[in-house]
Amino acid sequence: MAVLALTVFATISAILIVPPLLVEIATDLEISVAVAGQLATATFASWAVMGVSGGPLSDSFGRRPVALVCLLALSASVLAVAFAPNLETLLGLRVLTGLSGGAIPPNIVGAVADVISPARRAQAVGALLAIQGLASAISVPLVAVLADLGGWRLPFIVYGGVLVAALLANWVWLPKSQGERVRSWAFFSRYRSLVSMRFFRVAVAVNITQRIAFWGTISYFAAYLIKTFDLSIGFVALPLAVSALGQAVGSYGAGFVANRRYRAYFIAASTAAGGVCGLVFFTANLGLWASVAVATVGTGLLSTTFPILVAASTEYSGESKATGVGLMGFSNQSGGALGAGIAGALLASVGYAGIGYMCLSVTIISALLTGLFGRQFGETAGQSKG
Repeated sequence: MAVLALTVFATISAILIVPPLLVEIATDLEISVAVAGQLATATFASWAVMGVSGGPLSDSFGRRPVALVCLLALSASVLAVAFAPNLETLLGLRVLTGLSGGAIPPNIVGAVADVISPARRAQAVGALLAIQGLASAISVPLVAVLADLGGWRLPFIVYGGVLVAALLANWVWLPKSQGERVRSWAFFSRYRSLVSMRFFRVAVAVNITQRIAFWGTISYFAAYLIKTFDLSIGFVALPLAVSALGQAVGSYGAGFVANRRYRAYFIAASTAAGGVCGLVFFTANLGLWASVAVATVGTGLLSTTFPILVAASTEYSGESKATGVGLMGFSNQSGGALGAGIAGALLASVGYAGIGYMCLSVTIISALLTGLFGRQFGETAGQSKG
């Protein structure tokens, strides 16, 4: 579990390293913040592609080989960014980061689901996903501090080193796959069996719409604070840490709801409330710390849905647990690509207020979908708990 926790921490740090640096990258490369924001779009889009493929890879060929190959490519891509001369090179490397990192989360959750009983699985998944919030709480502010000290390229060197450490830890301590594991590339058959279930069709739609708001807010949170309140990139580390702690609390708390029959109602309510917070954050000038508080509550509420759906997917997916988690990851990163892309377009055309209205619109859609099809989320919940 310690090795898996380090792997989650390093992988999520590699993905979240760009948003705090958008202003610095844009200034250095002489481009707009909205254009620089497409680095996040490229990362999320490629992550979504590999999220679909990574689950079947893990289920078919084993957790250890997938972890080692992907961590090697991920480490190389992050370290190489520190020496990228232009935006085109940066985009290519961030695509590689997304492709190599996308297979790691379903691989990790699959490894946990292999050995943790169903009664305890939701809490274990929630704890691992809470480490994503912890990565935000520690890594994202540290990225801002490192950039303030040594420029925007320094964080990529530091976190490339963290990824190399995770690679070595997996090499030494991650157990080899069991001999009975299937050794065939059963991509389409695994997905056919899952997509035939209404739960997965509904869950993907709910998650994509909700994560558009979450990742749209995360992608432009730091840039909004810097531009609106004239903050230095070093100072913005503190608001980033506060917001990330809210996300960690939301992810961890979701583990205690994931097994309950009322989880669909909880998803709908927290999603709608998170969208309202996103609207207020980007449209109402409340002052620095009041704005940070609103964003923290909003992203914390929006952080609860994904862990609940990931845990629920392991109830339905049988022997294709990593594939089911990968399908949820695909919806997460598709929402990220759409959120960062749409938010960037709205920022360039109508300003930050457009991002706020986007957050409200998509979360209302997500909450309505959950309300209409919520029965699908409760069919297997609560079997061990009333």
